[in-house]
Amino acid sequence: MFSFFRGSSPRVALLVLGMTVATITPIVISTPASSQNTVPSTTPSPATPSVTPSPATPSATPSPASSVNLSDVSSDYWARPFIQALADNNVITGFPDGSFRPNQAVTRAEFAALIQKAFPNQNRVRQLSAGGFRDVPTGYWAASAIQYAYETGFVAGYPGNVFSPNQQIPKVQAIVALTNGLGLTASGTGTSTDLSTYYTDASAIPQYAVNSVTIATQSNIVVNYPDVKQLNPQQPLTRAEAAALLYQALARQGRVQPIATNLPAAQYIVGGTAGGTQTGTDIVSLAASSNSFTTLTSLLKTAGLADILQQPGPYTVFAPTDEAFAALPAATLQQLQQPENREALIKILRYHVVPGAVTASQLSAGELKTYEESAVNIQIDRANNQVSVNNARVIQADVQASNGVIHAVNQVLVPPDVNISQLNQPPTGNTDGTTPNVNAGRTTLGGPSYIGGGGNIGLSGDDTALGDSNFAVFSKIGLTRNISVRPSVIFGDDTLFMVPLTLDFAPRRAAEVGTRTFAISPYIGAGVAIEANLDTDFGLLLTGGVDVPIGSRFTLNGAVNAAFMDETDVGLQLGLGYNF
Repeated sequence: MFSFFRGSSPRVALLVLGMTVATITPIVISTPASSQNTVPSTTPSPATPSVTPSPATPSATPSPASSVNLSDVSSDYWARPFIQALADNNVITGFPDGSFRPNQAVTRAEFAALIQKAFPNQNRVRQLSAGGFRDVPTGYWAASAIQYAYETGFVAGYPGNVFSPNQQIPKVQAIVALTNGLGLTASGTGTSTDLSTYYTDASAIPQYAVNSVTIATQSNIVVNYPDVKQLNPQQPLTRAEAAALLYQALARQGRVQPIATNLPAAQYIVGGTAGGTQTGTDIVSLAASSNSFTTLTSLLKTAGLADILQQPGPYTVFAPTDEAFAALPAATLQQLQQPENREALIKILRYHVVPGAVTASQLSAGELKTYEESAVNIQIDRANNQVSVNNARVIQADVQASNGVIHAVNQVLVPPDVNISQLNQPPTGNTDGTTPNVNAGRTTLGGPSYIGGGGNIGLSGDDTALGDSNFAVFSKIGLTRNISVRPSVIFGDDTLFMVPLTLDFAPRRAAEVGTRTFAISPYIGAGVAIEANLDTDFGLLLTGGVDVPIGSRFTLNGAVNAAFMDETDVGLQLGLGYNF
């Protein structure tokens, strides 16, 4: 047993926090990429297979001249650039009659075949059991494609070893499949994780898919027609939508060129364009080109709202100048850019945007509803030709953009439910200052709740099982936005039960392994340690650790625990949790 950790209680308490950083580095760097399962649809629909598995690989750029003519995909059809490029590269094919049937729903078998054609060189992460799925006969037209899509982590089957190949696949399930199969991970900066900033029907996204849809949105994979802000997650995926999603996924890998921004199809890519940027005379581009709005432009990117304000809109933006932001209380601007204050930043920025293109002459006195739902108060002084918004004056009106209008203002507008003076404080409740609702099992800032197992490595002490190398069962049960309880058990001669309450922090980008970017979610806390033996003993418990999301289903955990019993025991806990 190691003894160099023995010492005073304050010294051990400091050790708990320090070991958190020391333990995460090998965890992150050695973690292999893994793909997770999708949740199958339950909506049956017969469909005619339209593709057959083939080892064809799309070229790096779409063919300059279209060699495939699809009779029902006209030159002005919204998805033609996606469909034509994939057809020219033999990723998708039409029907014998020369049609493509872009609005026909895609079945699970057809989607598996599309996956095999588009991504033929993916690593296999699991093996299909002998005999395969019960409802996919050996001679079935898509049997090999289904096996490939399953073994590479894109799709999964139902309980009872069935695949239901003829069921229509919902759009959200296809998005989850692409995110998991390609091993995509969340972006650490520059894009919003609040799906309601992108989709008006974000509440319809099933809980299991929220993380994957967020990642796909940040990766510019999602394409929505006819309304770019309407995801329709549970609607059956059409063949046109499948082509668009696959093309964007290939563009994300760098295997095809992004759709040109001057094509009509680009406006349906969530986030603006396939590359995530857009140039021209839209609101964000105009702000970025002005020396007066450098702070606003930076904050829009930090909050992930820049892509939204590059959409067709139209929008009206009351844009604070750099001087307006500089007039905020000391350190406020820096605090707004911290991850723990991102929700407050989004609220503030939304409070400056109203629907429609409203010029100064069209403004009328009274309340004007913003995208933050709270209204601003417009005051009109016609005699002096002056417009005010709350306490801010419009100092330059009617800056015309291709998707709306900008009015420069001399003060930052703060919504009534945001308290700027509290931004410097660690997050202990809701951003509006109200008492958070307790919802056991919810997702916190650090990620979803989970239960798992692993091992404990004893570092110091021999009073309890924590000081020895033993098997551990642990869990995280989210209670509020940033508070969790983490019951765990270290088994051994003196089994130890630990019940800490932890403060969870937002994920931080940690490292890249291959094409995957891993993020860590730190936490610290304290609670009670209970030694289970003939003379049950209680003691103070201190804990500090990190969660590392591995796809949408699993979380890697590393933590240092210190139990202050008759002696001070310290242990390093490592394991894998299953998210729920």
